[in-house]
Amino acid sequence: MQLNETIIVPVIIAIVELIKGLGLPRKFSAIAAVILGIGIGIFYLHPMDIKYGIFEGIVFGLTAAGLYSGTKNTIQQMRNGHNGN
Repeated sequence: MQLNETIIVPVIIAIVELIKGLGLPRKFSAIAAVILGIGIGIFYLHPMDIKYGIFEGIVFGLTAAGLYSGTKNTIQQMRNGHNGN
């Protein structure tokens, strides 16, 4: 992975948050992240290899959705005083 690819996941998270602010229901945020990831994979990362672009885009989209969800859940648990034990 090149340095310029490491910024893709935070960019996907930021765009999904922007779209949610414009009215996208929270339950569709993971789907939006995957769709954005596929678009980035096809048009930015691998425009000459569509199949690989789709695959890598799905990976980036799912990574963004999981990172957001995991961070959100951790913060909620910390605020509620639960330590996971």
